[in-house]
Amino acid sequence: MNKDSSFICPPFVEKLMSRLSAAGFEVYVVGGAVRDHLMGIVPHDYDLTTSALPEDVIALFSDMRTVPTGIKHGTVSVISDSHAVEITTFRLDGGYSDGRHPDKVSFSKNIADDLARRDLTVNALAWSPSTGVVDLFGGKSDIENRIVRAVGDPHLRFTEDALRILRAFRFAARLDFSIENETFCAAARLKDRLSLVSVERIAAELCGLLLAKNPSPTLHLMKKSGVLSAVLPDIDIPDENIAALSRLADGAILEVRLGRLLRGVADARGALCRLRLSNRTV
Repeated sequence: MNKDSSFICPPFVEKLMSRLSAAGFEVYVVGGAVRDHLMGIVPHDYDLTTSALPEDVIALFSDMRTVPTGIKHGTVSVISDSHAVEITTFRLDGGYSDGRHPDKVSFSKNIADDLARRDLTVNALAWSPSTGVVDLFGGKSDIENRIVRAVGDPHLRFTEDALRILRAFRFAARLDFSIENETFCAAARLKDRLSLVSVERIAAELCGLLLAKNPSPTLHLMKKSGVLSAVLPDIDIPDENIAALSRLADGAILEVRLGRLLRGVADARGALCRLRLSNRTV
């Protein structure tokens, strides 16, 4: 654990953390906000994780609007100064028999348990005023070295939830990071498990990746691993199409990027329809 006094929570988040702490609960900012802060990016979204049970959260914030967004999994959204903040109880995930969702979720009193179940080291970071940054899996080092790496055993992480394969590539594109070798190899070995993921989720990850400033290097890696063929089966995307994306103007809209990726590709329309993209996008 390393203290980092430069992390400043906005008042609407600080208010929630202070009340939870005063009531005797542990509470941390977790995930993307901590990662963005360490990268020098001002966070836009703040998620909290806490030792408080969902019913504790609802009772503690009875004077505010609360929404049981994912209460089965320990998540309650609290509206603080017109901002919705998700507060989730520390948790442990059981087995993943369907390759996507935990069969059972149990609550924990240990932040380490909660961080250990997360997908990527750059997302397995937490912060509180008393501890500073909590980094149990080398996320800070991976940020410094611009690496996307699975938490723990990548084969296990991707076997549990195949969507994590696409998340690894999307984060690599969005952050302009490389993918650590064992993580890349596990993604290549387990690419066929993407059949367990809904086409809507696959489409959302692909579109998010394409909207990165320069998605070309990551798409080349996806093609090399076979993941791109698992996402867009039965079509062959030329390397030149992937490379051409790097020459598009920054901020080019999704339809332009999809059009350039699939330019001249047989059955491009069918591929987009199979992803169930909107008729307007197709």
